[in-house]
Amino acid sequence: MRIKMTLSYDGSNYAGWQRQINALGIETVVMEALARLHHHPVEITASGRTDGGVHALAQVIHFDSDICMGEEHWIRAMNALLPLDIRVLAAKEVNEHFHARFDAIRKRYEYRVSYDDLNPFYHRYYALYHGQLDIDRMQRCADKLIGTHDFTSFTSSRIDPRKSRIRTLYKCDVLKEDNGVRFCLEGNSFLRYMVRMIVGTLIEAGRGRLDEKDVEWILKAKDKHACRYKAPASGLYLVKVWYKESEE
Repeated sequence: MRIKMTLSYDGSNYAGWQRQINALGIETVVMEALARLHHHPVEITASGRTDGGVHALAQVIHFDSDICMGEEHWIRAMNALLPLDIRVLAAKEVNEHFHARFDAIRKRYEYRVSYDDLNPFYHRYYALYHGQLDIDRMQRCADKLIGTHDFTSFTSSRIDPRKSRIRTLYKCDVLKEDNGVRFCLEGNSFLRYMVRMIVGTLIEAGRGRLDEKDVEWILKAKDKHACRYKAPASGLYLVKVWYKESEE
């Protein structure tokens, strides 16, 4: 049977989602827990990869299993085997054709900035900024990015040039918090570093260093070298992944 599982994790102690040879990835830890449960290796597929230091409130994976258990049993069994910074939130049997990555139709990321740069407990979970950012200016710039565009300027140069950089950004909200800022981005899919580079650019706007025309120019340039900004990984969270109703 195919199992769809939702995970939450603190990415601070990991080199990202993907399994790696010389560093510890979250994928490796989850696979080891599943292997102990099944007594054989189990391959898993995630909705997407998160980079080192990036967190998830609702990462979705799928895998095939020969174990028949209800949701609560899956949650208890997995959480007993996983470290405390990786938690299983939900698990259920789904159609054998369900695919955690290719069936995803929408994702939400949030990025959190705190002005409390003297708090030693925040550096893992926020980008720390000394001063105040101009919320209205950042939102005006963010509005220029909404829609379907070629986001080449806001991604890694390591992406295969044969793959499309066209993505649709449905939402890019800049929200004032009690002692900081929260960015909320929703799109059909995201390129590597896309959220962090967009947020980094908007923060520069919030500092008064860029305006709407600058952001438009960066977007239209379709050039990896046009954007020099990338926010730290610590403030980024994968918040939600949407699927078709029949796959929710």
